[in-house]
Amino acid sequence: MIPGGLTEAKPATPEIQEIANTVKPQLEGKTNETYEEFTAIEYKTQVVAGINYYIKIQTGDNHYIHIKVFKSLPQQNQSLTLTGYQVDKTKDDELTGF
Repeated sequence: MIPGGLTEAKPATPEIQEIANTVKPQLEGKTNETYEEFTAIEYKTQVVAGINYYIKIQTGDNHYIHIKVFKSLPQQNQSLTLTGYQVDKTKDDELTGF
């Protein structure tokens, strides 16, 4: 893996769903939406001074959002932070750095 580069996309795990659920209120506050469906589909990670998680979320039949979540290093003891998002995505849109 290239330092700072994104990993290959992997199917979402229960841990990734938990990360997505944790930042869901932050996303809803930024988009002014309430998401009934909020299912993590796949993700990529990027090692920085912590980890960036890029997660594809299904929010409806053919509605997807890409979110970027920062997880700090354990010794920093900070909560997960939504640092970016992209709306109006489709199932086939690739997760990319943003």
